[in-house]
Amino acid sequence: MAAPRQNEEYVRVKLPNRKLGDIFGVIEQAMGGGHLKLFCQDGSIRMGRIRGKLKKRMWMREGDLVILRPWEFQDEKADVLYRYTHIQAQNMIRRGLVPKILESFF
Repeated sequence: MAAPRQNEEYVRVKLPNRKLGDIFGVIEQAMGGGHLKLFCQDGSIRMGRIRGKLKKRMWMREGDLVILRPWEFQDEKADVLYRYTHIQAQNMIRRGLVPKILESFF
């Protein structure tokens, strides 16, 4: 494996698993009780739920970039799987990994 050059930065971040239907989203509003209003990359607004594993470990606020998985039986609801830090989101936007529809939130 080659050593990183001085100007390059290798940062591994989790990306949505397209095979499982994961997509990017931005938190519009925190509803309380682990529920969020999310604006998704497909242009829809979904009601999100923070999974129990993340509920106490990762604090989420409005404007955060997240990975979510829409429910199979209710498309207007989704589970939040991961939250990016602000710096990670900025780097991903700069690298072109975030859809254009969500870039206006940052």
